[in-house]
Amino acid sequence: MVMMTSLASLWLPILVSAVGVFIASSLVHMVFKWHNADYRKLPNEDEVAAALRRQALPPGQYTVPHCVEMKDMQSPEMQKKFVEGPVGFITLRPNGLPNMGKHLGLWFALTLFVSLLAALAAGVALPIGAVKEPVFDVTFLLAFAAYGCGAVSDGIWMGRPWKAVAKDLLDAFIYAAVTGVAFALLWPR
Repeated sequence: MVMMTSLASLWLPILVSAVGVFIASSLVHMVFKWHNADYRKLPNEDEVAAALRRQALPPGQYTVPHCVEMKDMQSPEMQKKFVEGPVGFITLRPNGLPNMGKHLGLWFALTLFVSLLAALAAGVALPIGAVKEPVFDVTFLLAFAAYGCGAVSDGIWMGRPWKAVAKDLLDAFIYAAVTGVAFALLWPR
């Protein structure tokens, strides 16, 4: 792979864009809180939690109804389960308070990784001294795909409500804009 702009010369926009996205996401989730309405409380939360607790299920992903093979959906019994419902995906995490430090650290690592990918793409495509618009365009598009495509996939396959997916895409747009601006302003001259 031949890079037109060295990765070493892009350390500052990588770091600034990752920090900028981290700050933007903090504003989205702690100040504006527009995702709070994406999650609903079960009216019988205690009963559901007690039923799950009795099962002593390990952390993991579960489906209701559970169907191992698509051919199993042909049986009248399985079709009845789907028609009667509920139909859903359940993710169980380890018991205990969430370790926010760990989650925030992993999120920051992801923002660094996305910024690194944006730098690699722009570094291959653009020379040192490139004008701001193509730098913004390349890094914005890559960051938008990285931050947004998972939400669309969850809408398609996991049944995530499309309104929540749209909010995630708005987040991805904001994070991509932060990334694009950081790279456009800090691109080596």
